[in-house]
Amino acid sequence: MSPIASRPALRSGSFRRHAGIRRQGGAFALPLLGLVALACGASAFIAYVLWPSWPVPAEAPDAPPLPITVAGAAFNVPPGAMRVPVQRRAGAHERVDLAFLWPSLEPPDAGASPVASSGTAAAAKTPERIFVTIASAGDTLSPLERVKTVYPRYATTDPVPGPEGLAVLAFRDGTPYQGEDLIYDAVTPDNFLVRCSRNGPGPTPGTCLYSERIDGADIIVRFPRDWLERWRLVADRIERLIAALRPSHGS
Repeated sequence: MSPIASRPALRSGSFRRHAGIRRQGGAFALPLLGLVALACGASAFIAYVLWPSWPVPAEAPDAPPLPITVAGAAFNVPPGAMRVPVQRRAGAHERVDLAFLWPSLEPPDAGASPVASSGTAAAAKTPERIFVTIASAGDTLSPLERVKTVYPRYATTDPVPGPEGLAVLAFRDGTPYQGEDLIYDAVTPDNFLVRCSRNGPGPTPGTCLYSERIDGADIIVRFPRDWLERWRLVADRIERLIAALRPSHGS
């Protein structure tokens, strides 16, 4: 057979080879396009998540009380009492830190420095403020459960008399609460109970913590231990303060 007669067969075989290459190229292209699409989608999602959002402006300290929620519990909080300016916004919070003047329970003037108490040298260095933290309780024990199941493991068994009808139960040395006391109404412990650190050397005052749980939020009130000399007034003011932070039934 002449070379001319064999040319169509060569062209036909070459066509089949090129067609096979094109089919193989198309088979590889589809997964590649899919990977590119996934990479673009992932990049877009990351950019969306990391893109800085426009900050919500904080309310002015003298604005009306803000409706907030902490762990599903509702509160009305005056912005002027919020110690952290970025927390001065309505809506859900993980935690808010508050301060109030004592004994008026008014929000402090944002431009004023704490007012010192008059009286003894130790009291003169005690700011006339009461501090409140509202935070999500999470899976922690409630204050009542801690009193019943945790504190007895670390406290002494015999309380001693405290000021104005209070009982003082010391925590043992070498325990997580070393240097603290459990102080409560000797007649009706459920009426008033706080955990307090002891006064330190020099001007360092002891601090008392009053805890209460509302729904899924813990309210912790901090005040100087020296105020226990007038603990009935303190208990009354704390009760009124917490009530004031809660929305009224008609709202």
